[in-house]
Amino acid sequence: MIKNVCVYASSSSLVDDVYVEAAAELGRALAQRGWGLVFGAGADGLMGAAARGAAEAGGVTIGVVPEKMDVDGVVYNNCTEFYVTRTLRERKALMEDKADAFIALPGGFGTFEELLEIIALRQLGYHKKPVAILNVNGYYDGLIAQFDRAVEQRFSAPEALSVFGVFGTVKETLNYIETYQPTEYVKNRLFK
Repeated sequence: MIKNVCVYASSSSLVDDVYVEAAAELGRALAQRGWGLVFGAGADGLMGAAARGAAEAGGVTIGVVPEKMDVDGVVYNNCTEFYVTRTLRERKALMEDKADAFIALPGGFGTFEELLEIIALRQLGYHKKPVAILNVNGYYDGLIAQFDRAVEQRFSAPEALSVFGVFGTVKETLNYIETYQPTEYVKNRLFK
């Protein structure tokens, strides 16, 4: 059963409004389903938009920030629950522990790193939680093409692509999470 969803997202306030609107829509939709939002506690960018969307719809917001980033103006101060960790690694671990599912909105290197790690952990069997990419405006098309290239050139097994889903809308993304049935990924067999 889904209680909380971790959303990885950009904290940049310079991005196009199409991304900000999608983040706010996602936050609202999570709250409407009764799911809490676990996020990096950023006040700006897609992080802040998702948190404000969730809060406006009466949802729970769970912010997790490393102490180095716990600065006024940077952190979303209206979290239902707020946690400060010593390091980024501790932040990610706490976010993973608090979440029953993961969604990546568009973002930069931090978001890429979070997304790729949670996919790798799923692939290696460290968790069986749903992982979804919300591919707003085709933002992740290049990354998805790289994943396909890794399979084509035999750096990854074709089955590795089954441990996450890619969707163009909030509704499709949340339906995937809601109906998700984990499959066993055979991690010891790369290629035969």
